[in-house]
Amino acid sequence: MAVMFVAGLLLLLSTGPANDACALSSQSAPPKASCVTTDCHGKMGTEKYVHGPVATGECTFCHKQTGKHTFETIENTGKLCAECHERLDTHKYVHAPVKQGKCFTCHDSHQSPNKYQLRAAGAELCFKCHDRSIMKGKFVHGPVAVGSCTTCHAVHQGDFPKLLRTTVNAVCFECHADKAEAFKNKKFTHAPVQKSCTLCHDAHNGEYRYNFKADGSEELCLGCHKEKQTDINSATVKHKGLATEKKCLACHDPHVSDYVKQLTMQPADLCMSCHNREYGTGATRVANMKAMLDANTDFHGPIKQKDCSGCHNTHGSKNFRILRENFPPVFYAGYNPENYKLCYMCHEKSLAEDERTTKLTAFRNGDQNLHFVHVNKAVKGRTCRACHDAHATNNPRHVRDTVPFNAWKLPVGFEKTADGGRCLPGCHKQFTYDRKHAVKNQ
Repeated sequence: MAVMFVAGLLLLLSTGPANDACALSSQSAPPKASCVTTDCHGKMGTEKYVHGPVATGECTFCHKQTGKHTFETIENTGKLCAECHERLDTHKYVHAPVKQGKCFTCHDSHQSPNKYQLRAAGAELCFKCHDRSIMKGKFVHGPVAVGSCTTCHAVHQGDFPKLLRTTVNAVCFECHADKAEAFKNKKFTHAPVQKSCTLCHDAHNGEYRYNFKADGSEELCLGCHKEKQTDINSATVKHKGLATEKKCLACHDPHVSDYVKQLTMQPADLCMSCHNREYGTGATRVANMKAMLDANTDFHGPIKQKDCSGCHNTHGSKNFRILRENFPPVFYAGYNPENYKLCYMCHEKSLAEDERTTKLTAFRNGDQNLHFVHVNKAVKGRTCRACHDAHATNNPRHVRDTVPFNAWKLPVGFEKTADGGRCLPGCHKQFTYDRKHAVKNQ
């Protein structure tokens, strides 16, 4: 007897039959014709799910008899199935077996113990073609772990790449609804969240928590933020915040935020959440900045703007105190503009280089620029920190109460007047200046 060719199949349960012969039956019912005998096709129609034509005994609906015991399929399988079933190759993305008209790659044309006459149950069917290794790994995504590929993917065709049922993020949010709700009405959304969750997370499995594509937040983040990797790797002065277990996530929210740079809170408040206590001793001591700012009233510009990063590089630096540019950490220093690059990010160089002025600064005696007098010396120039605190004081122009002079805190004795001021630094005599009428100090 010639080998019987396989018949058409049911592709979609919801697809309406063209006639009763196409109807799917879940009842075991042998064909009415003589095809099923103990000698021929005796087990046909005995499985749980039987193709409609088989259940009604309409073998010739799919097969054409060419001899007493020889049959062939009427059409190629794709066209044959389309006699009853809706075409499933009309969308932008079509599953390869459907596109090739090979419906029987997934479906048995006669019967099966599996719904839709599938040749295997669940993911086992998918793994006949697709790589089974997606079920391996330390962390396996829930739908993959239970073999439910169709939670995310359409099986025949679709309008989205990878046969996803909808856009990547919309698929994710069908399960992760809590994230979708949390992401609403935020000012800033991380670019990967806008584009695709799979830029950071593997949709199937991974070796890292949350199915991250790289180990830890730092390695993952630096895959895109390469300029920050340069800052971190080249830094000789490290920000301790990056040394915590959370690393990037100590300051940044990876998804959405109401604050710039995806920060978890307002920038200065974020800094103060760590800098609300003292760290280290001696040269490495970092003051309790929150207490210091709370105790003072006159603030440096970046502090007024709540922008610590105006002066500090939060990812690391080659400069003292992770400063963005050079700033002398000492009391005395010969003048070199390179040493004041931090200050010159905002202030004009001429503030320290013009000997005479009537506009540059209010710190002048007549037209004598007293910044020039103090700072611009070949030897023993007074650095900015000699008189000013870079953060805050209770004096105008954040002038210090005392000057850190080696082991001694030298009192400044600063007093502001309507047109100038005076100071009495330590054991020196008082100096007075007046912008309108220059004072001759002895």
